[in-house]
Amino acid sequence: MTTPVQAPGGQQLAESAGRRAIWLAIAALAMTFMLPLAGLVMAVFALVAGFRAVPLLRGAGRSQGVAVGGIVVATVSLLLSASATAMQLYLMDEYSAYQECLKGAGTVQAKSACFDGFRDAAAAKLPPGVIDFLKSVQ
Repeated sequence: MTTPVQAPGGQQLAESAGRRAIWLAIAALAMTFMLPLAGLVMAVFALVAGFRAVPLLRGAGRSQGVAVGGIVVATVSLLLSASATAMQLYLMDEYSAYQECLKGAGTVQAKSACFDGFRDAAAAKLPPGVIDFLKSVQ
């Protein structure tokens, strides 16, 4: 006779939910810097996992710090990826023109001229001072 498989206990389930929330949030933050739209989707998953983990941890009598940390990191990731995605969509035409210019640029000077054109087109479309702010951040 075989013994039945035991389902994980409430504490194990709660702890794994908390760990899942923080790992998804960290993955969302990493994805934000590589592919902002993917980071946006991952941040939503991390927020859902974090908000679902809090009551599980509370019910198991465990610390909710991991889940709350996951929620905080996922929120930061969500804000960053949403703003980066919005900026990409807003400057889509300028970026497409930049890519087309780069296809025909065979020298470093030509590529530099393409970037200068992109920067000027983006500066014309964005509010005054944004390009200067971005230069100061770099």
